[in-house]
Amino acid sequence: MDKISQDCPYPGCFFCVMKEGNPSKRRASILKFFRELPSQDDDGQVLPISGLWNTAMAHPNDPEFIELGIFECMTALIWKGLKNRRWLSHDQNIYIPYYAAHIIGSYTMNMEEFAESAVHAGVVPALVELLRGRLTWVEQRVAVRALGHLATYASTFPAVASHGEILELSIQLAMSSLEIVYSHFYQNADRRLSYHCDLLTRGMGGVEMESRKAEEWASQLQCWSLQLINCFAFKPEFLSTICKQDFLIKLPGMWGGLVNENSPAGIGLLRTICHHKVGKGPVASCPGMIEALCNIARSSDDWQSMAIDCLLWLLQDPTTCHKVIDTAVPALLDLADISTLGDHKKLGDSIVNALQECIPSLGTARNSVSRNSVSDQIKDEIEEILSSRQRFKWEKNLPKEDLHIKQAASLVVKLEGNSLFSAGNISGAASKYSEALSLCPMRSKKERVVLFSNRAQCRLLLQQPLAAISDATRALCLHNPVNRHAKSLWRRAQAYDMLGLAKESLLDAILFINECSQSTDPDLSLRQNKVPDYAERLVKKQMREAWLFKEAAIKHGGVHMEGHGGEVYGQESDDSEWETASESDIGNDGRDEMGENDKARYDKPSKGT
Repeated sequence: MDKISQDCPYPGCFFCVMKEGNPSKRRASILKFFRELPSQDDDGQVLPISGLWNTAMAHPNDPEFIELGIFECMTALIWKGLKNRRWLSHDQNIYIPYYAAHIIGSYTMNMEEFAESAVHAGVVPALVELLRGRLTWVEQRVAVRALGHLATYASTFPAVASHGEILELSIQLAMSSLEIVYSHFYQNADRRLSYHCDLLTRGMGGVEMESRKAEEWASQLQCWSLQLINCFAFKPEFLSTICKQDFLIKLPGMWGGLVNENSPAGIGLLRTICHHKVGKGPVASCPGMIEALCNIARSSDDWQSMAIDCLLWLLQDPTTCHKVIDTAVPALLDLADISTLGDHKKLGDSIVNALQECIPSLGTARNSVSRNSVSDQIKDEIEEILSSRQRFKWEKNLPKEDLHIKQAASLVVKLEGNSLFSAGNISGAASKYSEALSLCPMRSKKERVVLFSNRAQCRLLLQQPLAAISDATRALCLHNPVNRHAKSLWRRAQAYDMLGLAKESLLDAILFINECSQSTDPDLSLRQNKVPDYAERLVKKQMREAWLFKEAAIKHGGVHMEGHGGEVYGQESDDSEWETASESDIGNDGRDEMGENDKARYDKPSKGT
C-alpha cells in the first residue's frame, strides 16, 4: 500500500489511510489493506488490529468495515496464527488472534446481517479452532463470545450447529473454565504469560489487578459458554446432549460471581431446559436440583423469577410434579404474596393457582398428583395459603371499624411479643408474633412485613434457620418494593450463613448494605457512608466462602488467597505456554421492628424494642 503521510515511518500505515479525506480513495485503501494484511510479515501489525478492535467496540453497528472485508481479514489472521507459530511468536503478533476474534464478536452482537456476512466469510471454522483451545483460554473466551452471538440469530444458527463439537466443547468449557483460568493464570503469578497480563490490565499493572481481572474474565468465559449452550437448548433435539447429570448438577452454581450479577447464568439455561417437556424430567431427577432452584427462587436478585418459572413448570407437569412437590411447595408458599416481579404480573396469584391445581379436592386438579402421595404437612400448608386468600376476600366486606379493631388487637399482641423478646423469652415472643399475624388484616401489608420479620429474628435466635428464611422471605415478598426490606434481608443473610449457604448469604448481605445506604432508620442508616461492622464481617466471610476459584484452588492448590483470609490450598501445579485451555416501613409510633438484636451473631448481645 502506498505511503499516505510523509511524517509516518510505516509505508501503508492504516491510521494514515483512515485520515484520507477523499472517501473513494479511503475505501479503496481500506479494502486493499484488509486484503493484503494477512499475507504480510512486517512488524507493527498488532497496532492497526488493536485500532480496529477499539473501533468495533465503539461502533459495532457501522457497516463500512464489514462491506470492505474485515471478516475475511480477521479469519485469515486467526488461521495464520494457528498454523504459523513462528509468525505468532514474532514481535507482538501473539495478540492478533485474540483481537481478531474479539472484532468478529463485536460486529456480530447486534446486527443479524453482519452475522450473516461473517458466516459467509468463513469465520465459524476458525473460531471453532480457538474454542478447542488451540491457543489459550484468553482466545477461547473471545471465540465463545463470538460464536454465542452467531448462534443467537435464526439465519446463522445452522452454520454454528453444523459443527457438532461446538455444543460439547461449550459444555466442557462451562464446567472447567474456572479451573482452567485458575491453573493457567491465577495460581502462579511468576508464570503468567506477559500478553495475558497486558490484556487483562490494559496498562494498570500489578499482581492484584491481574488477579481481579482474571476472576472477571473467568466468570465471563463461563457465562458466555452458558449463553452459547442456551442457544442450542431452545432446540429440543440438542437437549439430550445438554441434560447430562454431571452438567445439570453444576448448573445452579454457575452464577458468574459478583462481576456478572446481571447475567442469566446457569439458572437462565435451566429455565430454557425446563420450558421443554423433554428437559423437565432430567432436571426433576437431578439430585439436589430442586433444592437449589428453591434457594434461587427465594433470592433477591435478577435470577429469582427464572427459578420460580422452573419450579412452576415442573409442578404443573404431571410427569414431574410428584418428584418436586415436597421440596418446591414450601418455597413457593413463601413467595405466594409477591405481586409483581420484573415482567411477571400477579405472580403470587399464578403460584397459588399452580398449588391449587396440583392436589385433588383443593382445586381443579388439572395437573394433579395423587392426594395420597403428598405429605400431610404439604397439604396443610397449601390449605392454609388458600384459606388466607379466602380471608382476604372476606375482609373486603368487613366494616372499616372492625378492621381497625383487628389491627389494634394485632398491635397489642405484637407489643407483648416485643416485651417478651426484650425479657429474653424468645420462644414466647415468636408465639405472640404468630398470634398477631392471625389477627392482623391481610391488607395491612406494612404491619405484616414487621411481624414476619420479627418472627424471623426469633426463629434465627432459636436456631431454626429454615423457618427464619421462610419468614424473612414472606416479609420481603410483602414489602413494597419487593425484596427491599433491609432488616429481613439481614436476618435471612444470617440464616443462610447458619446453613452454610455462602452465596445466598452474601447476596442478601450486600443488598442489606445497599438498603442501609438509603434508609432513614437510625438503626440502619450508614453514618458517613460507613458499612456496619457486623455486615462487613459477614460479607468478608462469605466472599471467602463463595470465592470464584475456591473449588479449583482446593483441587490444584499452591495459592495464597490475598484478601481471602490468608488460606493456602494444596500444592503448586505446572503448565506450559501452549497448554490447551480445555427502608423501615413503620415509624416510631410504637410499631417499630426490633433493631439491635439483628447484630447478635456478628456484634454485641442484642435487645428488643
